[in-house]
Amino acid sequence: MQAAVQEQYVEFGIENEQYAIRIQEIHEIIKMQDITQIPNVKPYVKGVINLRGKIVPVLSLRAMFEMADKPYSKTSRIVVVHHREDTVGIIVDRVSKVTTFTDIQPPPDRVGGIDGNFFVGIGLNGSALVGILKLDEVLLHEE
Repeated sequence: MQAAVQEQYVEFGIENEQYAIRIQEIHEIIKMQDITQIPNVKPYVKGVINLRGKIVPVLSLRAMFEMADKPYSKTSRIVVVHHREDTVGIIVDRVSKVTTFTDIQPPPDRVGGIDGNFFVGIGLNGSALVGILKLDEVLLHEE
């Protein structure tokens, strides 16, 4: 009998919505820090940070998903992910937990007003539904 290998995900929140990213794609999670703004960039690019000598661009999922801007709080975090050859920071309202999903369903065309192509699927965790992000789509959707 073959045991099913369950992937682990880091679950985080923006507003009242829960999202997740595969744990293998995450480099680290850091507290908010000063972000140096850069001119002439898309509205969701908040700027860059210096992460131990490496310059890392920082994006706002809130802005990407066309949610109203909100001041950062004590729970705001930057999820630093590896994407292709780059390291990118993603600002989230809070990081909830590391989790696995009992079931993952294909995403609908739209998830709460957000293009379904941004999602690998919708994870079921008890009675909660969590949008599992597809980093390629999220980070490259404007290219």
